[in-house]
Amino acid sequence: MAHGTPSSLDEMPEYLRLVRGGRPPSEALIAEMRHHYQAIGGRSPLTAITFEQAAALQQRLGPELPVAVGMRNWKPFISEAIAELRAAGAGRVIGIPLAPQFSTLSVQKYLDAARAAMPDGMRFDAVETFHAHPRLIAAFVERVRAAQPQPDELIVFTAHSLPVKAIERGDRYAAEVAATARAVAEGAGIDRYELAYQSAGRTPEPWIGPALDDLIEQLAGSGTENLLVVPIGFVCDHTEILFDIDMQAAELARDHGVSLRRTESLNTSPALISALEDLVRRMIMK
Repeated sequence: MAHGTPSSLDEMPEYLRLVRGGRPPSEALIAEMRHHYQAIGGRSPLTAITFEQAAALQQRLGPELPVAVGMRNWKPFISEAIAELRAAGAGRVIGIPLAPQFSTLSVQKYLDAARAAMPDGMRFDAVETFHAHPRLIAAFVERVRAAQPQPDELIVFTAHSLPVKAIERGDRYAAEVAATARAVAEGAGIDRYELAYQSAGRTPEPWIGPALDDLIEQLAGSGTENLLVVPIGFVCDHTEILFDIDMQAAELARDHGVSLRRTESLNTSPALISALEDLVRRMIMK
């Protein structure tokens, strides 16, 4: 299960309405998001990559365990994936939200959507988190090593921001993000790093930080010249990676005399697919 993304710019208003829980988006928000998508080629690769991840997992699991893809905010919806599995004769569904760290505002909504669509007589079991799975950590470590960090390059781990009120209510998301960062740093032999949050929503309420943009400005002011961003809150390329980091954050860094690059996204990394396989097989045994 993943977030979902429109397949064309014309679908943006309806997509944003679903993302906003049925509230219609403003014309300004629609225009802003269309601009972001146009900047990365007109559409996000999230859905296509999710299908590639599913196909890779299917190959590892074999034909006896069918794999379906469902999106929370766009087609194919989670309900459609469950219907597909039922048609294939499945009596039990194992749900894996493709977000490593649990949050009540992201992962829990995937699980709620799946449970709401589950027909009578079908069992649903969910993987709530895999933020510390050794093979996930290995996948991120591989990406860091492939980037060949330079001695003067500061590592910055990033994850999607969340409203502060969610953390104050007991959401464990920030703690799991920090745990993932520590594990990847240890595995990659990184002694010094920063943790930042990105892609905060356009709401007046405070979101958890430090925000990546604010951190870039702070580091530039203290003389840091080179940054390597490692997005540990995401498992594939999409708008928050290709626009928010590769374009928006990189431009801000250049304006402050800082070089910013990032590690390759996991996408169909064999280590990631191996982690997903292990999650499925462990759930089967329960």
